[in-house]
This record gives sequence, C-alpha cells and structure tokens, in this order.
Amino acid sequence: MRRRRIRSDRGQVALEYIGFVPILLFVALCAIQLGWVAYVHEQADTAARTAARVEAQHRGRGEAAGVAAVREGLGARVVVRTTADAVTAVVTIPVNSIIPGLNPADAKATAVMPNDDPEVTGP
Repeated sequence: MRRRRIRSDRGQVALEYIGFVPILLFVALCAIQLGWVAYVHEQADTAARTAARVEAQHRGRGEAAGVAAVREGLGARVVVRTTADAVTAVVTIPVNSIIPGLNPADAKATAVMPNDDPEVTGP
C-alpha cells in the first residue's frame, strides 16, 4: 500500500513546473518591455536637449543634431521651433512592443533652451 502511494506522486513536480513556466516567461517579457520603454524615453529626452542646445547656438542644425544623438534604428522625429527668446525642441520616438497585444504610446520629450544667437528669430 505504501509503495503505491509514493508512485502516484511521480511527475507532480514536472507538471507544476510546466504550469509555472508561462507565467515566468510573461513576467520576464514584461520586465524587458518596461526596460525598453524607459530606454526609449531616455533617448527622446537626450535628443530633445541636444537639438535645443545645438539650435540655440547654431541656426538650422538642431534637428540633425537631435536625430544624431539617438540610436539610428529608433526613428526619432525632431521638430525645432525658434523664437527671439528661446528654442524649443520636441522629439517623438515610437515604442515597439515585444508583448503581443500591447501598444505602448510613443515616447515624447520637450526641451527649451535660451536663444544664444541674437540673429535667430522665428515666427
């Protein structure tokens, strides 16, 4: 009788492990996705600050500097507006998803720098 009882528990650990693996994989994918979102937002912030700083010092070069400040494959869109007092740079980068069905919003960052070039005036 005792021998049958021990044999009936065989494979229980394997079944529990198989049931836990999908949950573990989902948690790992969520952690990776969260890290990717944070990375893309940081890249957008860096691009916005760079674009505003360069445009404030060198007219017409801010957008290119903002795009060059981030990793090439991210597809950053940089828009720079200049007034007599300040330079504003807005950067938008799409965030790709690795989790099916999740559609995160684009990363958007804005930076404002004082206009160092007195000749630069905008609309």
